[in-house]
Amino acid sequence: MEVELIKTFRFSAAHSLSHLPAEHKCSGMHGHSYRVDIHVAGPLPEGSGWLMDFADLKAITAPVINTLDHANLNEIPGLEISTSEMIAKYVWEKIKPRLPLLAAVAIWESETSRCVYRGK
Repeated sequence: MEVELIKTFRFSAAHSLSHLPAEHKCSGMHGHSYRVDIHVAGPLPEGSGWLMDFADLKAITAPVINTLDHANLNEIPGLEISTSEMIAKYVWEKIKPRLPLLAAVAIWESETSRCVYRGK
């Protein structure tokens, strides 16, 4: 049986998309209250009843989220262009080495707008 677990994290951060035309509303400094969904997937091991402990998922992911929280994302190496797409890729690259079951990272920049990244 294949299962997928999803743990949600939240952070608030500022950024600007200075590569956009000056008249674009996102070119200036602004902020978002982001939601991050971390998806892990795989076969359910016999006899265990779970894919992995949510506490382990949190221990791997929380340090990365804490780095982003209340930061200017443009000042974080690798996030100079801090679109949702680039944030999702950044989070993936930071946690994938420690989380082999990682299946997707979803970055919500609003209640209606998100990006899902599933690796290379």
